[in-house]
Amino acid sequence: MKRANIDKIVYDKNVIDFVTIAVEVCLFLEKNEPLTREEWVDRLLKMLPLLYVKALLIPETVPVEEGIPAIFVQEEDYARVLKVLSEVMGEEDVYLDVFMEDMRYSDRPVSSFISENIADIYQDIRNFVSVYQFGLTEQMNDALYQCRENFRLYWGQKLVNVLRPLHALKCFSLDNGNEAADLLEEGLWD
Repeated sequence: MKRANIDKIVYDKNVIDFVTIAVEVCLFLEKNEPLTREEWVDRLLKMLPLLYVKALLIPETVPVEEGIPAIFVQEEDYARVLKVLSEVMGEEDVYLDVFMEDMRYSDRPVSSFISENIADIYQDIRNFVSVYQFGLTEQMNDALYQCRENFRLYWGQKLVNVLRPLHALKCFSLDNGNEAADLLEEGLWD
């Protein structure tokens, strides 16, 4: 791929929009702001759909170099984000997920965790954003390719899945006590 084509892709308006919301999501998850669960849910419900839409608009590219782009998120970083989210979500962290591969072979619902899904999304977009901070065009292209593929194959579905329980928390639990938790537990939100 020619240098001019790579520049055109990595500095495309849609890519810059995606980088912007990805940075915002990462900073929010890294801040450790003392917020209530309701405030966390509210912010996540405003950022995650935008992240999804902007990821859909990322233009196609092909990797320049062989191999996986640099990994910046260490186990400790992932664990910290996971722990904070798990603590904030508390008993509302777990939800039933029907869009999992394991569900095909199970006659029982499969449990997922809001905190784990968001930490997985964080890990991928933080690695992507970290590469972009260096401003090296070929590495940016390859990180963009990897992030787009991971969105398509992996974290895009996780993002969509986690919106359902967050929506239930926002629109039902906060107004109606534990009604949403009861509906999620009974499998009526599948």
